[in-house]
Amino acid sequence: MMSYFRSFLVLVLFSVLSACVSNGTVAEEDRPPEKSGNAAPEYRLGPSDVVSVNVWKNPDLSVRVPVRPDGFISVPLVGDVKAGGQTPSEIARDTEKKLLQFIRTPKVSIIVEELNSAEFQNRVRVVGGVAEPKSISHRDGMTVLDLVLEAGGVNEFAAPDAAKLYRTIAGDTKIYPVYLESILKDGVLDTNYPLYPGDVISIPERRF
Repeated sequence: MMSYFRSFLVLVLFSVLSACVSNGTVAEEDRPPEKSGNAAPEYRLGPSDVVSVNVWKNPDLSVRVPVRPDGFISVPLVGDVKAGGQTPSEIARDTEKKLLQFIRTPKVSIIVEELNSAEFQNRVRVVGGVAEPKSISHRDGMTVLDLVLEAGGVNEFAAPDAAKLYRTIAGDTKIYPVYLESILKDGVLDTNYPLYPGDVISIPERRF
């Protein structure tokens, strides 16, 4: 009898915890951070972008170069400088540090002339249990639901309440829960997050 009572309590507790997890809402600390203010983030370069490296009072060291597939640019005297995933100001500071062994007070400016990787970086993607996995250009105001509908909705094998949002913040990939079934069936929009360029929505499929 005692064993049956314990099993009953475990079942009740499991049911309560499951309801708490799947009610379609998340705690504030588990939500992705809001975009701060109106300031646009400084552009981070990618392969095939083209930059001008200008060294003050040293025109012989100033060059126009592409970002190579390995993420580096070639600068006279110092050789390779990391550019992929870096902002123009970060590249300039790194180049100045490397030039210190050749020039007393180097002043470097980086001008982005061609944004060839911008189209790739500006995309959002949905993969997994949708009718048609997609990679599309980000639009202002786009949400999780907009992207899923663009992909034809979830398929019959999807586990929508196990969906996740993957977002890169300051070089680190963060993962946030998306209760997609609660959005689609119950209209609970707590996890219908605004999307930012580079976001990926992953919807796993059920294991039978």
